[in-house]
Amino acid sequence: MMTLDSLTTFFGWCAIINIAVLLISTVLILIFKQPIVRLHSKLFDVNPDNLPTMYFDYLGNYKVATYVLSIVPYIALKVMA
Repeated sequence: MMTLDSLTTFFGWCAIINIAVLLISTVLILIFKQPIVRLHSKLFDVNPDNLPTMYFDYLGNYKVATYVLSIVPYIALKVMA
């Protein structure tokens, strides 16, 4: 059985890992935009003009998922404790 303390620790680490992945993804897309666009357009047969919009959608969806699935539960458990 999990305690509130262990759940809080779990969601805290989930939030940290998800924020790190989001930051690394954002920085890599900003710094290496052209090589990443070339790679993804060849790999997935996508029009290179559509990829910046797809990256923006990906980062936005990942951010919302991180808030809803990691940060909000962590804050709720901190308030409960």
